Amino acid sequence: MTQFAVSGQHYLFNVQTFASVVLSNGGDSYEYAFRDRTTRGVIDDVASGESELGVLVETTRTAADLEKAFAEAGVEFVELIESAPRVALPASHPLVNADKLTLEQLEDYPYIYFEQEEGAPVFFAEEALADEKRHKGIACTDRASLSELIVALNGYTVTSGILVGISDGAGLNTVPLDTDVKLHLGYIVKKGASLSETGSKFVAKLESNLKKYARF
Repeated sequence: MTQFAVSGQHYLFNVQTFASVVLSNGGDSYEYAFRDRTTRGVIDDVASGESELGVLVETTRTAADLEKAFAEAGVEFVELIESAPRVALPASHPLVNADKLTLEQLEDYPYIYFEQEEGAPVFFAEEALADEKRHKGIACTDRASLSELIVALNGYTVTSGILVGISDGAGLNTVPLDTDVKLHLGYIVKKGASLSETGSKFVAKLESNLKKYARF
């Protein structure tokens, strides 16, 4: 019987990759698990063996601190692709047709982001440039709420640049963020661990999806 579990931050390309692997494997008997987690939750799931893989993003600002956290937990990060941050906005937003945007241009609009555990360091944030001060911030815990709040409040978030990872039918568009910060998308595994056959399939499909949908 096939058994496989993966944890990840709140990206739809995780879901699509996972579903593709389940369909590809087929079979009459299996046990799978897909877990949306905070950054700490992803690390803990992989470190404890609850999940074989954890899909995460590092940025050029957070990489050093995240690598220390990974080492302390006994996991290691494998990069699959470099991407660039983009601003996700409602299709009706007055800034949606800009060639690029700065955070200063967005300061009057609500910033919607994924909440981490109380006391979590800022480098655990799922959004690039999370350390930049915002005047209006709203935390939420799931993808659907984030998308709905962006549309309802004419807000924005900073996403991975993988368009499919944020465009889930809520009428969102993305615009390049004017920054030198880069994103490094990949996954964590237990240090020294070998991937299972299903894990290898997942990683191969994940890399394919990331390269297909990457936006710069």
